[in-house]
This record gives sequence, C-alpha cells and structure tokens, in this order.
Amino acid sequence: MRAVFERLTPRQRSYAAAAGIALISLGAGYGLSMLGEDSGGGDGTSDTGCEEVLYWYDPMVPDQRFDEPGKSPFMDMQLVPKCAGGEAQGGEGVSIDPTMVQNFGIRTAEVEFGVLEPETTVTGTLAYNGSEVAIVQPRAGGYVQRTYGHAPQDLIARGAPIADLLVPEWGGAQNEYLAVAATGDQALTRAARERLRLLGMPESVISSVARSGRPQSTITITAPQSGAITALGVRSGMTVMAGQTLAEISGYSPIWLEAAVPEALAGSARVGQPVSATLTAFPGERFAGRIIAILPSAQDASRTITVRAAMPNPGLRLKPGMFAQVTLAPERQEALLVPSEAVIRTGERTLVMITQEGGGYRPVEVRIGREAGGRTEVLAGLAAGEEVVVSGQFLLDSEASLAGIDVRAIDEAPSTAGEGETQKEADKPRTYRATGTIERITARSVTLRHGPVPALEWPAMTMGFASEGPAQLRGFQRGDRVAFTFVQARSGPRIVSIRKTGE
Repeated sequence: MRAVFERLTPRQRSYAAAAGIALISLGAGYGLSMLGEDSGGGDGTSDTGCEEVLYWYDPMVPDQRFDEPGKSPFMDMQLVPKCAGGEAQGGEGVSIDPTMVQNFGIRTAEVEFGVLEPETTVTGTLAYNGSEVAIVQPRAGGYVQRTYGHAPQDLIARGAPIADLLVPEWGGAQNEYLAVAATGDQALTRAARERLRLLGMPESVISSVARSGRPQSTITITAPQSGAITALGVRSGMTVMAGQTLAEISGYSPIWLEAAVPEALAGSARVGQPVSATLTAFPGERFAGRIIAILPSAQDASRTITVRAAMPNPGLRLKPGMFAQVTLAPERQEALLVPSEAVIRTGERTLVMITQEGGGYRPVEVRIGREAGGRTEVLAGLAAGEEVVVSGQFLLDSEASLAGIDVRAIDEAPSTAGEGETQKEADKPRTYRATGTIERITARSVTLRHGPVPALEWPAMTMGFASEGPAQLRGFQRGDRVAFTFVQARSGPRIVSIRKTGE
C-alpha cells in the first residue's frame, strides 16, 4: 500500500488524504449516533425518574412546552420532564418524586417564634447642644473699658469675666438713690431703688452701692454658663447698646449626635430609643446615648430623616463636628419568623411554599414585616410549626402555577395549637412575670427597663408593652419600680397586671 502511495503524484496524494479524512469523520458520526440510540433506548424513564413523561419545560418559563428533552432556549439549563400523575391528591399541592426532591436540593425549615433585632447603622455628626445656648447682652448702653482676651471657640467657665462695661447714666441715678436713702424716708428709698432696677442695674450692684455709699458705674459682664464661645462681638473701646449681643456660649455636655436615617428606615426610630456610636478618633470605644428628638422634615437631596440623640460627654472628649457611625438598637419583640430565602416576592403578593401533611407542597400567601439577620417577620399567613421550603421553592412555585394549584389565602392560616393541646388551650396565651422600672408611659403603652425573663430566654433589657387602657396605668409615673405580668400577643407583649413594688 505504501509503494502504491509513493507512485502517486503530489496532487493525487492530496486527493487521497482528503478522501481518507472524510471516511473517518463519517465513521465517527455513525458510531456516536448508535451510542446515543443505545443510551436513550426504551421510554427514557431511567434518566427522568418518570414512568411516563407528558412533556418537557423550562421551570422559569413553565407555560412553554417541548416534545423532546434538551437545553432550554430561554435559560442556560436543561429542560425538566413533566411526569404523568405528578399532581398532588385533591389538586391542592405539588407532588415531587423523592428522587427529584434530592436532585433539586429541596430543603425545609420550621416556622417558629423568635426575637428579631434589626439593627440600623447610619452616619452621624456631633454638634453643640442647642438646648444649652446662652446669649450675653448688657442691660444698659455704655462703653467697653476692658476685655479679657477671649476669642471665638475658646472654652469658658461659668462666672468667668468677658468684659468691663462703663454705664454713664448709672452714676446720676445712684447718687440720687444715696441722697434719698440718707433722708431716712423708706418709701422714697424703695422708689429710688426700683428706678435703679429699671435702668438694668443688677441687684448685686445696687446692694454694693447701698453698703459702700459710693456710686459704681462700671459692671463686669460674666459668662452665665460653661461652654464654648461660638460667637464674640465685643472689643475694647467700642460702644454698645442695651440688648446688643456681646457673646454666644454653647454647651456640649451632654453633646448632640445628629444621625441621617434613610426615609425607608425612619419607622424604626423612636424617641427614647438607645443608640451607640463609634468614632475614628477613639477606635475600639463605643459611646451610648438616647434619641431625644426626630426632626419633622426630610432632607430633599438625600431623602433622610435627622434623628437627634443626647450623649454624655465627660471630660469634653467628644467635639462638635466629629463624624460617627451610629447604630440604632430597636425594641426586642418576639415575632413569627421564617428564613428570608424562603420568601418569594412576585411583585403583586408575597408567597412561601409549605409542606403538606399528606405529602407534596403548596403555595401560601403571607404578609411580611421586618427583616434582619437572614430572617423575616411574618405578620399573617403562617402558623408556628409549619414547614416552609427554603431551597428549590422557585421551581415548586413554577410547578404549582403550571398545574393551576390555588394559593392558600392569608386568612386560611391554621392555628398554632401544638400536639396534645386542644384549640381552646392553644388560644389561651401564657402569662409571664417580671419586675422593672418605668422609663416612659402613655395612655396605651408603657416602656419598662426590666430584668431577665428565663421562661422566654430574655436578658435584662428596655422594651415597650401595650396596656389594656388608660385605667390600667393610672397612678403610675416614670421612675416607679413595678412588678408586672404580661402575655405574648401576636401584636407584641401586653401587660396583664401591674403594681408598684411593695404594694
């Protein structure tokens, strides 16, 4: 064969090589096709796990059906077989073959009560205490004879001198007062003394004139409080008028912390709520405070609400203008919780897939609340003890939509009665006891700083309790030590009875 090939011309050799390659390709294709027929022979039940396949579909586009298996034209995934007899009994759920459950990686979790603590972290800035601002003004016009070397942003202590002021009109009035006082006429003396007060003369100056018998036309203006001089408008030799602002002194102990809370999270902030802050100036330290005000308007540009907190400032370590990372700690409140990954948001409603006692899965409509730490609060639609699907739920939801299975409505949720309980016993809430101190009180609620509640595994904390009405809290006030009982209602803890300690 080799000798024959060598006798061929170069062009003939090229034609022979091309023909050989073509024959090899045809043979390989025929072998692969035969192998495919052998592996796919029969009814295909060994690959699909179905006794009979009705059609194939893409779970993400369940309405589109295909006659043969293959790759989905919509997603980068293989088509899924629709098995005959796959609907759950009664048409109320989706049945999945046990082998398919494992293949799809379906996992479930139990719906249970727990404490949801969604901490909100925002940015904030330290500021002067706006409720501790003193404006220094003279009560009479005069001339500044002396200043004491202060400058804006200087720290000043209460009673420290700011300026000496000469008031010429005081001299004549004081001489008249001394002359009247020398006559011994008490009525005229009182009238003359009152005239000195109306001229803006402090009582200390009037008493000094009465004791010494000499006029005193110079007064020293002092700081009415401790703080920082945020504005200074007095210089030596200047003329001032009555009511003119000489200085502005702002306090910052306690200091204000103003945090920008996004509008979507504004509902988690309340007056009296504890906050904590960290500052780059003091790494590793955490400073605590409480919200004293929530400003009434939102910032147009950032769509944030300003929350103002007061923080102790011993040693004046915290300075106005410092930047802070602020954490708002919410009230501890028990709620019905599910893993957040179990929630299916369709846009129009919110669903979860639950397991049924007789087997299979069913979609359930729920109403959800807060979310934190990978868990979501369920306000309605589920009961404690039910099992929700946390992995593979989107495939099950598509299967349920394809089969036309009805979604369980929110008001069809079962009760939370446990095994061995009657419905009446389950509906009766359990009562818990604790002691604490009243922090805040309104007509319908009371905020208590209470000790641990071992039955609920609660540590000592501050939280709000609903009351049965104004009459239940009549006679109580902030700071009272109380012993109380409460129940865990769906809407939160509610006071059953409360009394002052020792009564």
